[in-house]
Amino acid sequence: MAVCDPLQPPVSRCQLTASPGEAPLPDCGLEKTIGYIFAQPAILEEALTHPSALAPEHARGRRGRKPSQRGYERLEFLGDRVLGLVIADLLWRRFENEPEGHLTRRLTHLVRRQALARIASSIGLEAHLRISPAGKAAANPGILADVCEALIAAIYLDGGFATASDFVRRFWQPLIDEMGGPPRDPKTALQEWAQARALALPTYELVATSGPDHALRFTVEAKVAGHDGAKATASSKRSAEARAAELLLENLGAERAAVDRSLSADGTTSGCIAAGCSRKRRGGHDR
Repeated sequence: MAVCDPLQPPVSRCQLTASPGEAPLPDCGLEKTIGYIFAQPAILEEALTHPSALAPEHARGRRGRKPSQRGYERLEFLGDRVLGLVIADLLWRRFENEPEGHLTRRLTHLVRRQALARIASSIGLEAHLRISPAGKAAANPGILADVCEALIAAIYLDGGFATASDFVRRFWQPLIDEMGGPPRDPKTALQEWAQARALALPTYELVATSGPDHALRFTVEAKVAGHDGAKATASSKRSAEARAAELLLENLGAERAAVDRSLSADGTTSGCIAAGCSRKRRGGHDR
């Protein structure tokens, strides 16, 4: 194990140049960015391997090396737990006077897909992802979030809990610092959205279960009457429901914006849509 120090770089496989007469050594790339050099590079490679890269046509890795034979799903499962524990500890110490409900809402906000994708983007994770051309075309924040959790697990397995904790603290501290009051959890926000429009309460349906018994994945679909549902997959039903609610809220926001733009072009009242009705202006008066 070694920690990358830009002022005093360690002599390791991550050095930029080899000794005279030796073959060039690989650049540690991502490891330099995150400030940690893996003693077991295979763990990092597994964390960065999308299942699509395991297809026969992608059987050879960079420079002819045999790539990881597993995708990142198992590591993602472990990383989700490591991340949750570290964030919970940070919040428990930072907000010592807040009740459990407020801490839970903060935790949900900090481990959600958007937060993970934001961290993944800040360290340039997408550039290091091993994925097939077809999979890369379909890459999305959800994939980056999953890989980010897998990376946390890889650091934990290679360097121990303290090292993984240091990584999480360093990259998540800015997100914690910018938080105001406890954010609303997605399910509550979706319920309030529906109630404000006199709609029935949102429903959550378990539509699929996958993976081995020790690492089950649950896919849940969230629905609101009169709108398309949204599906999300997570390592627990509760997390899948929260993620599905969050995704549905995003879709409803985009849908509302599109309708508002259309109505604005037609001279109708966008504020009416915000109130959940469909009144139209004619001759400058509501009807």
